[in-house]
Amino acid sequence: MVLFSFFGSLMIAGVVAFLMEKWDWTHNGILPSVFIAWGAVLVLFFVRSLFGLSLGSPGLDAVIGSVAALILIPTEYAAKRRNKDTRDRPWRNR
Repeated sequence: MVLFSFFGSLMIAGVVAFLMEKWDWTHNGILPSVFIAWGAVLVLFFVRSLFGLSLGSPGLDAVIGSVAALILIPTEYAAKRRNKDTRDRPWRNR
């Protein structure tokens, strides 16, 4: 049963990340958003299994964790900052 809830949580996180990208709430790209959501779900799943802390069912943990991670991690700003420095370093313009 634990394995089912683990992989189910990962599936829910992938769907939430895909929908957040399609609805233009985030602008990371589909694959980076899925990885960010999976990371949040892994952290919440391990916190749930190690310490017994949760926000509800594993599915609810997956939805809340993935949405929170996608909103809190500003990868769009990091990409803009990286692209701003390319004028100074022409070898990065590939």
